[in-house]
Amino acid sequence: MPTTRTAALLILLASAAVLGLAPILVRLADTGPAAAGFWRFAFALPWLWLLVSRPGQAVGEGGPGRPSGLMALAALFFVLDLSFWHYSIAFTSVANATTLTNLTPVVVTAAAWLMFRERPRALFLAALALALFGAWTMSAGADGRQGANPRLGDAFAAVTALWYAGYFLTVKVLRGRVSAGRIMLWSTALGAPMLLAVSVALGEPLAPASLAGWLACAGLGLVHVAGQGGVAWALGRLPAALTAVTVLIQPVVAAMLGWWLFAETMTAAQLGGAAALLAGVVLAQWSAGRVGSGGPGGPTTAA
Repeated sequence: MPTTRTAALLILLASAAVLGLAPILVRLADTGPAAAGFWRFAFALPWLWLLVSRPGQAVGEGGPGRPSGLMALAALFFVLDLSFWHYSIAFTSVANATTLTNLTPVVVTAAAWLMFRERPRALFLAALALALFGAWTMSAGADGRQGANPRLGDAFAAVTALWYAGYFLTVKVLRGRVSAGRIMLWSTALGAPMLLAVSVALGEPLAPASLAGWLACAGLGLVHVAGQGGVAWALGRLPAALTAVTVLIQPVVAAMLGWWLFAETMTAAQLGGAAALLAGVVLAQWSAGRVGSGGPGGPTTAA
């Protein structure tokens, strides 16, 4: 039987891989970038409601409960995250958009050190540096023919990293008090009207124009529940910095799918960057395992 920590790492890895599908589905959604985020939330809500309403849960965890101010803050961060990220996907390659967005570990590691006393050890920092070098190489190694406006798209993706870090850290705080299901339900429910307002304000086409577009939007809802929900669950059992670094496998999955489905080129530099990034993720997890349950920065938050 795997330990609780091992199970959490396996679920986190699977969730990050699932999230690699998100930029592909955004491209296929056949609607505006912010509108794709709205449909992601809208299709996820019924699944999340069923998740938190299922019988047999622990005392105090049954039912949806009520939203809190921190849940509203998580919703705001995630709305900003999706809005900027989906526009970056429209302007640059899937690989660049996803890689630059996932520079989040730099912010999360520093903030976790200050907020949660998760002090990073030297080996973990080396692993983070290797993973970030791989991410930078994947972005810098692009051949320049990957999107309508790569510089603007890359800038949007880099800003997204800040919003995602804010969401990450807010969820980390909430996971010490509330179940992952409740956090996902209310951050999604509160975020959906915000994304709808952004889409309308920007004059985007709201409804997908094809059946394939609707199926892509429905797929985004499932990715949101399984991918982002798995990350939120793992944040209750693993240090924030380790979780943020592990999620860096998402751009590798997205880049490979972008190459396969959209014929987006993968240069030798990008392939080398992907290898370095994955090596950094493996080293980060190994360094965390060496020091026991404290991971890269001391004790984890209880589930």
